Amino acid sequence: MIVWLSVIFCLFTSASSTSSDDPVKCAFGNTMCTVTNSYGAFPDRSICEAAKVEYPKTEAELVSVVAAATRAGQKMRVVTRYSHSIPKLVCTDGKDGILISTKFLNNVVRADREAKTLTVESGVTLRQLIGEAAKLELALPYAPYWWGLTVGGIMGTGAHGSSLWGKGSAVHDYVTEIRIVSPGSVSDGYVKVRVLSESMNPEAFQAAKVSLGVLGVISQVTFVLQPMFKRSLTYVMRKDSDFGDQAVTFGEKHEFADFIWLPSQGRVVYRMDDRVPFNTSGDGLFEFFPFRPQLSTALAVNRLVEESEEASADSNRRCVRTEETSSFLFSISYGVTNNGLIFTGYPVIGSQDRMMSSGSCLDSIQDGLITACPWDPRINGEFFHQTTLSVPLTHVKDFINDIKALVKIEPKSLCVLEGSNGILMRYVTSSPAFLGKEKKALDFDLTYYRSKDDPLTPRLYEDYVEEIEQMALLKYEALPHWGKNRNIAFDGVIRKYKNANAFLKVKERLDPLGLFSTEWTDQILGLKGNVTIVKQGCALEGLCICSEDSHCAPNKGYMCRPGKVYREARVCTRVSA
Repeated sequence: MIVWLSVIFCLFTSASSTSSDDPVKCAFGNTMCTVTNSYGAFPDRSICEAAKVEYPKTEAELVSVVAAATRAGQKMRVVTRYSHSIPKLVCTDGKDGILISTKFLNNVVRADREAKTLTVESGVTLRQLIGEAAKLELALPYAPYWWGLTVGGIMGTGAHGSSLWGKGSAVHDYVTEIRIVSPGSVSDGYVKVRVLSESMNPEAFQAAKVSLGVLGVISQVTFVLQPMFKRSLTYVMRKDSDFGDQAVTFGEKHEFADFIWLPSQGRVVYRMDDRVPFNTSGDGLFEFFPFRPQLSTALAVNRLVEESEEASADSNRRCVRTEETSSFLFSISYGVTNNGLIFTGYPVIGSQDRMMSSGSCLDSIQDGLITACPWDPRINGEFFHQTTLSVPLTHVKDFINDIKALVKIEPKSLCVLEGSNGILMRYVTSSPAFLGKEKKALDFDLTYYRSKDDPLTPRLYEDYVEEIEQMALLKYEALPHWGKNRNIAFDGVIRKYKNANAFLKVKERLDPLGLFSTEWTDQILGLKGNVTIVKQGCALEGLCICSEDSHCAPNKGYMCRPGKVYREARVCTRVSA
C-alpha cells in the first residue's frame, strides 16, 4: 500500500524533494576530505580521500587553483555538482590530492541567437543548458534523459541520448569550442588556458570532447544549437518475437527511437518519437516517473521487499512484482503528459526543451528527506549495479538472440532486470572524438540489484546477467559507457579505440607530469596495471571475471562455471547440493 501512496504523491502533488547531498565531505572547512558519487559507493566500495577541495567561482580563480597545485606538484581531479559517474573518475591518488569542484562555475558566458551558439561554464547542468537555449528559441538536438549531469561531466564521459540521425546522439559532437585549464611550465606561470576548436587545434579538440578528466579542467564549452522544434511521441508495446530484426532498422525510421526491453515477459516498448514543425499543436511534457521525488518510506519498503526476494531466491515473487511495475509505468506512459498535468492519449506533442530530459527529484526545496531521488544514499532506497554497453549495430541481432536463448533456458532469469524498468536501449553513432563511439551501435543499459551491506552476497540469477555482460564485451566487441559500468567493462578497453594513441599524445602534451591522472585513469588507458581486482568474491561485484570458485561465493553454493549460451564466459552459478 505504501508504494502506491508514493505513486499518488508523485502524480498529484508538485512538492519537491530534499536536494542532493554534496559528494564532497570535509573534516575541517575544505580540508581532509572524502568524495563519493551520487549513489554513495564506487564499484570497489573504496573510500576516496583528498587533502582539500576548491570551489572556484570564476575562470580566474580556477586558473589560480591549477597553478598553485601544479607548482606544488599535487594531483588534481574534478568533481561535479552531483557526481553521477559510477566508476572512480573523481578520485585522486592517496590523501594528498586536490579536488576541484565546478559547483559554482555555473554561468552563461555568451549567447548568440543568430549564430545559434551558446557558451556556458562547465558546471552548468543539462537542465540549465536546455532552459537557457529555450530562452533563445533554440534547442540542443540530443541529450541524456537525466538532466542532473553537468556540461563538464557530459564531456568527461561521452554522455548521449538516442539517435542515428544527424551527427548522432552524443552531446560532445554539438560542441564547437572548448576552453580548458591545464598545468603549465614555469614560464607559463604553472598554468595554461587553451582554446580548442576543430579548425585551430583538431587533435586536442577531439581528445577534449571525451576527456575522462585527464587533460585538465574544462572551463567553458560552446554549443551549436538548432531552432526550437517539437516532438511527437508514442509508446507502443509489442511482443519481442521479431525484435532482433526491428532493433537494427527502427533507429533509421524514427529520429529519437529507443526501446525498453522486458525479456522475461517477451515484450518490448517501442518509442516512436519524431521531430515535427514548431507550429504543431501540443504542449506535452516528459517527466519520467522514476526521476520524480519519491516518498522515502515507500522506497524503503520496496528495498526491503527486494532484499527479501534475494535472500529467499524467490523468483516467482520477483517476476510478479516486476511485471506489475513495468505494466504500471507503461499505463502512465512513463510520466509523459499532454499538458504538463495529465496524459490524455497519443501522440504526445511538445517542444524539445520539455520532451528531452527530466529529473525533478533534484529540485532544491528541503523537506527533511520525506522525499528523495530513489538512489539517494541517505535513505534506504535503491542500490544497484549498472552495466551500459554499446553493441555495434552489425552484431545487435545476434546479441539479442543470444539473450533470448538465455531466457528460453530459464524464463524467470531476467526478471531481475525488469524491476528497474527493463533493458533501456538507445542508439549511438560513430564520433570523431578520440574516445567516442567507434561505430553505429545500440546501447544496452542494464540496472540490477546490489547488496548494500555485504559485497560477498551473491545475487538471484547473477550468472545470467554476468553472461550478458561478458557476451557483449568479449563476443560482440561492445564499448562501455565511461561513466556507468563495473570494473571488468574497462579491462583492456583502450585497445578498442583506433585513436587511443592520438589521445595519449594529447594527454602527454597538455599534462606531461600526469597531475590530472590517477592510478585508475592510468589503468583504463592501458598505461599502468589493470582495473581488475582479483580476490575472494571479486566476481560478485564485477571486479573480476571468475577463474576459480573462490572468486564467487562457494560457501553459499555459487561456483565459477562456463556460460550457458556463450560457453567462453565464466560466471558465478548457483550449484545445487
